[in-house]
Amino acid sequence: MTASERSLQDLKRRHPEWEPWLTVIREVLRESAELKWAAVVPSLAATPLGKTPLLAEARIVLPKSLLRAWFEQLIRVAHRSGTDNLATLKAALDAKLDILNIFKASLQQHDDFLKQLATSLDADAEAFAAVMALLPIPLLQAINRRCAQAVKASWMEGYCPVCGAWPAFAETRGIERSRYLRCGRCGAEWEAHVLSCPYCGNGDHERLVSLIPENSAKSAIDACKVCLGYVKVFTMLQGVPPAAVILEATIIPVRKYSKPGFSTILRRKKAGIRHTPFQPWHVRFSTSGGWRTR
Repeated sequence: MTASERSLQDLKRRHPEWEPWLTVIREVLRESAELKWAAVVPSLAATPLGKTPLLAEARIVLPKSLLRAWFEQLIRVAHRSGTDNLATLKAALDAKLDILNIFKASLQQHDDFLKQLATSLDADAEAFAAVMALLPIPLLQAINRRCAQAVKASWMEGYCPVCGAWPAFAETRGIERSRYLRCGRCGAEWEAHVLSCPYCGNGDHERLVSLIPENSAKSAIDACKVCLGYVKVFTMLQGVPPAAVILEATIIPVRKYSKPGFSTILRRKKAGIRHTPFQPWHVRFSTSGGWRTR
């Protein structure tokens, strides 16, 4: 059993009301481990260029059959998971949808497009957007596995050097207390300044705050008074595996997608700045039978 599977089992045992969403996350983890996604990883630069993530201007060819099969499987698992919100997503299986545009919107985190599409299907808009946010993860995880060693130690930006997403959380590691940011989409890690906001770069310690819960010395919330962004920080000896990052990136206590009668929900966490800083992926339909993203 992998570390991610153990974490899932532990969460299910401690929070049985989370089971519907954990079922969806389990399917994402399973799909992300499939070797077929490695076959569509594009050729990328040896290292990030300046402040530009590796995926900027990348050309990615995705076979229609691969992407459609994963989309349908994700929707199928979600609508069968046992909540009224997620059950509405079955409509997406019966409609003739442009998977190309859905994948593009998911990759670039265009929630408005996804919610509008859900509304046209009479599906729960927030549930559809939350599930579709998971659609690119198997590809992004495969890209990170291929490119993790290409990230230079000099990369000190707040966004992911691989895919350009904002960090899901930070890790304070070892006795040196080095700080690393973690991407909740591709799973990448990169070192960061301790006294600096990852979103706006504010380094004024008087305008940075840390919220430390009384019952936990291993976690905190670092927040910025300038941009109002925040990031959760975990203290640990070493970083968690990339796949396990998905768990923390998609779980936050609120009321949704849990079983009726419970007040907890799992949802994709949003930071103070909501969209990826880079949106370089222009997607067009190719004559080779796949979707080409560049």
